[in-house]
Amino acid sequence: YFDVGIAEQHAVTLAAGMACENTKPVVAIYSTFLQRAYDQLIHDVAIQHLDVTFAIDRAGLVGLDGPTHAGSFDLSYLRCIPNMVIMAPADENECRQMLYTAHTYSGPAAVRYPRGKGSGKTIERDMQALPIGKGVYCRHGKTVAFLCFGTLTATAMQAANQLNATAINMRFVKPIDEELICQAAKQHDLLVTVEDNAIMGGAGSAVIEYLQHTEFRNPILQLGIVDQFIQHQSRDSMLSRCHLDCHGMIKKVQERCQQLNITLHTTNETPSAV
Repeated sequence: YFDVGIAEQHAVTLAAGMACENTKPVVAIYSTFLQRAYDQLIHDVAIQHLDVTFAIDRAGLVGLDGPTHAGSFDLSYLRCIPNMVIMAPADENECRQMLYTAHTYSGPAAVRYPRGKGSGKTIERDMQALPIGKGVYCRHGKTVAFLCFGTLTATAMQAANQLNATAINMRFVKPIDEELICQAAKQHDLLVTVEDNAIMGGAGSAVIEYLQHTEFRNPILQLGIVDQFIQHQSRDSMLSRCHLDCHGMIKKVQERCQQLNITLHTTNETPSAV
């Protein structure tokens, strides 16, 4: 363990040097502070395709830490870098498995996770590397499909249950699961991307960029952090302001469906969970 202090650029370059000597370094760092080492991330790690794992803490809205500590931009600034693998776990168990996946992957990989505690998910004792670039269905529904990236998956599931919508845990921002996106586009009238990251250039943008090269022209609603610095307040208040709580997600989906003349097929039946 090496504590480099408040020297993020040095931390990334040190990890690059260690990787050159056939070690497997892990850079544990806040999302907002990795911004300071962006040049080193590109020049010292990504260009050389070095085997460095980035464990990115405080991703997304951080509540009382304030706007200087909000990790609102990492999906946007990471996914434009060649050679990067980017993972967004939905819960604490998946986070653990993704850290293992990143460590076993031979190349630069990032796992981003939020401040705070997990949802209480049961931790699997055995470590298993997840298939790179593959998401999973959480719920099968109709009309609307939520494509969820990261910690807001559980909230999106609540909204999907009330709307009788499909919910997919995408898991990977890069490489993105193109097959799952095509399935969702083929079977649903509206796609809703959900992320605890800036909407601009984030995971939702990755979905749109991919779909424009396909035959699908589904309307897409992007839910994420609005184009503002969200000021000091509780995380719940921040999420509500960005329509990233359950009520806000449902309201935005209903408004978009009304604009598009899409009929929601809600139901009181037991959700079809996967």
